[in-house]
Amino acid sequence: MDFVELEAIEGLRWSWNSWPVSKTESNDLVIPLSIMQTPLMKFNDLPLLSYDPLICSRCGSVLNPYARVDYPSRIWVCPFCYQKNSFPRSYAEIGENNIPAELFPTYSTVEYQLGHQGLMTPKRVNSNPVHNWETSNGLGLAKLNSSSFSSSSLSSLDQRGVGGRGLGIGPSFVFVVDACSSEDEIQALKNELLLIVAQLPENALVGLIVFDAMVRVYDLGFTECLQVVVFHGERDLSSSQIIDHLGIHPTKQQLGKTQGVQKHGFILPVSECEFNIATAIEDIRHSSPLKPGHRSPRCTGTAILVAIALLEGCSVRTGSRVMVFTSGPATMGPGMVASQDLNHSIRTHRDINTGHAPFYWKSCEFYKQISEKLTDLSMVLDLFACSLDQVGVTEMRAPVEKSGGFIMLTESFESDQFRKCLRHIFTRDQEGFLDMCFDVTIEIVTTKGVKICGAIGPCVSLRKKNASVSEKEVGEGGTNTWKLGTITDKTCITFFFQVNEEQKPQPGTAFFIQFITRYRHGNMGIRKRVTSAARRWVSGGAPEIAAGFDQETAGSIMARLAVHETGKNFPREVVRWLDKELISFASKFGDYIPEDPSSFRLSTNFSLYPQFMYHLRRSQFIDVFNSSPDETAFFQMMLNREGVVGSLIMIQPTLFQYSFDGPPIPVLLDVCSLSPDVILLFDSYFYVVIHYGSKIAQWKKLGYDRDPNHESFRKLLEAPELEAEQLVGQRIPVPKLIKCEQHSSQARFLLAKLNPSVTHKSSYVDGTEVIMTDDVSLQVFIEHLQELAVQG
Repeated sequence: MDFVELEAIEGLRWSWNSWPVSKTESNDLVIPLSIMQTPLMKFNDLPLLSYDPLICSRCGSVLNPYARVDYPSRIWVCPFCYQKNSFPRSYAEIGENNIPAELFPTYSTVEYQLGHQGLMTPKRVNSNPVHNWETSNGLGLAKLNSSSFSSSSLSSLDQRGVGGRGLGIGPSFVFVVDACSSEDEIQALKNELLLIVAQLPENALVGLIVFDAMVRVYDLGFTECLQVVVFHGERDLSSSQIIDHLGIHPTKQQLGKTQGVQKHGFILPVSECEFNIATAIEDIRHSSPLKPGHRSPRCTGTAILVAIALLEGCSVRTGSRVMVFTSGPATMGPGMVASQDLNHSIRTHRDINTGHAPFYWKSCEFYKQISEKLTDLSMVLDLFACSLDQVGVTEMRAPVEKSGGFIMLTESFESDQFRKCLRHIFTRDQEGFLDMCFDVTIEIVTTKGVKICGAIGPCVSLRKKNASVSEKEVGEGGTNTWKLGTITDKTCITFFFQVNEEQKPQPGTAFFIQFITRYRHGNMGIRKRVTSAARRWVSGGAPEIAAGFDQETAGSIMARLAVHETGKNFPREVVRWLDKELISFASKFGDYIPEDPSSFRLSTNFSLYPQFMYHLRRSQFIDVFNSSPDETAFFQMMLNREGVVGSLIMIQPTLFQYSFDGPPIPVLLDVCSLSPDVILLFDSYFYVVIHYGSKIAQWKKLGYDRDPNHESFRKLLEAPELEAEQLVGQRIPVPKLIKCEQHSSQARFLLAKLNPSVTHKSSYVDGTEVIMTDDVSLQVFIEHLQELAVQG
């Protein structure tokens, strides 16, 4: 079974592709019944339907290929609840030779445009889109005759849809800039912000807030001079107080009328304030000189509060992003992370665990409240932390992660990493709209034999319960609907399920799960993507269970569960839990003679899973030694939103060898792969390392690559660099590229991830590469696993 091909069709990866019929049997599988979904995954052939979906009157599922259709009676039977539903008049000509796209067997995923298509193509972009009111690929109905099909929903489209459609209101961006950065840093940031503003659609709304010890909100509508409203950084103000201080009085929504955006000068369309906001950005200056022995007075929390209240007061509730650019920790006001006195160092993992981080818990509680507010208002918080020191990512994790916001951790605003990431966020789609999605909800509909336990990822539970919601909660549970502030085509969420024994499913029968993702497109139109999937129930000992096990997905899911556990337990306890689960797994699925470790075997579709767990135990997600709390939070947040392939690279990095012997080949992630006459390309997702063997480095220093007689050596040096550039260019956040020589200090990025099969404690030949560590090797780990697994 090719799970990658299935993912290309469904956008789903299942830990188990066949499910046992009882809860006891499913618990014995050790790895939970779960699905990793990429809700907006890009498909080669995705039908975009310009009419509203047909919804089951009982369970709320959407018409899909698994529904039974009675064409003469124009009735479809829901596969989830078996409710009979009538087709509307617009489907009058439906027949076996004339079916709508949502019933195509090959379309497990379809997307609907609800209401109207959104805004006109924005100006400043050379595009001339042709709107197709059926589907984007020309498929409305599959017609084997000359009959035509029209949906009544087309007549209900907004009158602005074609002829009278105006530009309307676009997405909103409030730039929150830290003025405590150095002059060079601020100048680099200003250059990027000016570039972004110049490329924004004219209907996009923008605002600017600058903070240090004070928070300054720029009035972009005041043309006489630069005018700002100032808030003191120490004050913890409510939204209503901030709105009153700004003089914003949102209009009350009248019955039958949509609420517009309040006109004022703090947030304006780019078309009305392009010159003013460019002038305001140019006006940003480095704050007053530092007091010796002190950190900069920085009120990040207050600035975020003001930005959210500004958007709330302007009635901008959807398609809004608060983008924070900071270069240090908050040292005053709500959300304070560190003292201004440099004699008091910023908190470490040890300080947090032992209760010696005086500001940590209060700051976390403050940002938890911010997170809840962002969810209520459908806003997104993005954080660009560009500093050599920590800035408080750990404390700010909740609002950034739960809103689906972008997180970046790098050293400087002058770095290529920052520039590439910021520009990537503001890329356009083929029609010229910003390639962004907002105000996302994901609803799951299941057959009666399946219960929903929860989700782990950048989402928030809406606590909407129905009969399909389990009492057992995993992550964001207690619901069948989740909310995200924003989402990308790479965002992946893990959903957990359990068997509902009350329904007593029968082996051999099918069960269905449907994912309904509703979101606001970059053109501000509403879309609904529907993915329907089916699998089979099997008895507990059936061979289909083992055949349907996806060990790569299982490794990614267990990594997310382990990260979730680190929020409640110490790393050592999480490692114990992982070991216990792995021993149970090996004991369940291994072939062995009891009490005989040498007889232990795992079949091929289980064999890689133990080594995934070995590398997970040693990874930066669990072993936080040598990582700051901010780095750990960043790594864990990225793992929780990455798909299977990206997650596995984070857990078990890839290693390729380049040599004169032939083309590049993958080699073991082991210290034995180090050699003086080869180049290694190491990819751990966050770092890409080009490691030159000692002989290669020496030849390079002697300039052999510039000698025409050594053309092969020049090509050998170029090959890994080209591959590394490709890896760096296609990944967001952009990984750090490191070039190092064997035995150099920077080689530690590679050595720390290698399997220590040869250490200073083992016997080795002089000249052999060794790793100074007390960690056990993979071989020793597997031997211990075999001994414990065969004990029953």
